Amino acid sequence: MFWRITAELLGGFAYTLLIFAVTLAAAIPLGLIVAFGSMSRFKPLSLLSRGLVWIVRGTPLMLQIIFFALGPGLILHIPLDSTQQFIMVLVAFSINYACYFSEIYRGGIESISNGQLEAGQVLGMTKWQVFRHVVLLQVVKRVIPPMSNEIITLVKDTALASVIVHLDLFTIAEQVVNREVEIWPLFYAGLFYLIFNGILTVLFGKLEKKLAYFEA
Repeated sequence: MFWRITAELLGGFAYTLLIFAVTLAAAIPLGLIVAFGSMSRFKPLSLLSRGLVWIVRGTPLMLQIIFFALGPGLILHIPLDSTQQFIMVLVAFSINYACYFSEIYRGGIESISNGQLEAGQVLGMTKWQVFRHVVLLQVVKRVIPPMSNEIITLVKDTALASVIVHLDLFTIAEQVVNREVEIWPLFYAGLFYLIFNGILTVLFGKLEKKLAYFEA
């Protein structure tokens, strides 16, 4: 029974990893775009970006998942099949984490002193060159700790997808518990999250050490 349940949980964990990977791949670059929008001197763009961040950060992720997955069917009367709903769940996760990442990016970029920017321009560098060669790596060093916390939170938040997606690790664990009338598979599923987060913690720790030469 143990190995059969392990195989079932691994199947659910594969979907959890898919949600995690797609969200991360989409949210990291999208968050940078939102951050630049928030810092833009073009007021409408700045207000739009900050408004999006305010709404996303001020409402529960589960509500956003339900809105994206069920909203088209309930509001626009456009029913979505299970595959389309899964895609919308990925969209909800990506937008949510992009907004959180954008605030981390913005804080990291704004923490760089204007003196470094001005020095680069005095040397004849364009704003893009200054950002790429002077600012970017320092920003990366400063945002790694808060980014790692958000990414680890993402691993746990994937369980919220169970409200729509019924193939993720948490849902499979619930199904096994109900079928076998045993509680241990639920804690066993928690071990999957714990081990994966442990691996991420070690990887981020090594990355922080590699970038330690940027410390003053």
